[in-house]
Amino acid sequence: MKRSAGFLLCLPAMALLALGFLWPFTVLIRMSLNRTDDGGTLVPDLSLATYGKLAADSFTWSMTADSVRLSAIAASLALLLGYPMALVLFRSRSRFRGVLAVAAVAPLLVSGTARVIGWLAILGDGGLINGAFAAVGLPRLALINNWTGVQIGLTESVMPYAVLALLAGFGRLDRRLEEAAATLGARPLVTFWTVTLPLTLPAAIGAWLLAFLLGVSAFITPKLMGGGRVFVLATEIYDAAMQTLDWPAAAALSVYVLALLVVVLLAQAALSRRLA
Repeated sequence: MKRSAGFLLCLPAMALLALGFLWPFTVLIRMSLNRTDDGGTLVPDLSLATYGKLAADSFTWSMTADSVRLSAIAASLALLLGYPMALVLFRSRSRFRGVLAVAAVAPLLVSGTARVIGWLAILGDGGLINGAFAAVGLPRLALINNWTGVQIGLTESVMPYAVLALLAGFGRLDRRLEEAAATLGARPLVTFWTVTLPLTLPAAIGAWLLAFLLGVSAFITPKLMGGGRVFVLATEIYDAAMQTLDWPAAAALSVYVLALLVVVLLAQAALSRRLA
């Protein structure tokens, strides 16, 4: 009886999941099995020709390596910057803790496009940073329309998510263990390496993974801050679907990205089991 009640309670969520993800994903797979002829015309089919064409193209593997590298660096930087912030917020007992937490994730209240435009104004040739450099006689730096600008923008865009994931995962951190270590004479740095970091490592891994997944699928930041010179999987999917109208290629690339993310999730689950 209890199992039946639980199943019935899950039905609305399962129906929403099927409608919002499973059905579109099925349509996506079906589209990826079509092909385009030499003239670019869509030919209904049930073949893996599009996948084979993408696999034989070295540009696909180059984009994959660039996307993974870009996302991994952004996730690592977001974790390094967000970990101290989340730890301070977790330990804080100030009455302003809620305000500080909201400030840490405030970028999420602004649309991604608006944040990117703000970065363009800051990092552009006539922006705040280059303006300051010019004022003191230093040469201007190329900080947009290249990988550097995309790296900066992507790191900022995923960092609030990393902070939220860290705060959610710091529940395993027992302050009494840190106090016990300090009572036994351990210095703060020793306490951090031997007590704090091991207890928060699963949260750090989860935060890094979330930031990485968001980075791989990011489109706005590479498209706008890359200036058409940065090619990653997300931008290529957009170009195939909207520019060249090669929908089978766009669908096949989307399935490929999803499969790549599933592999990363499985690797993270295996790592978490080993650390548990």
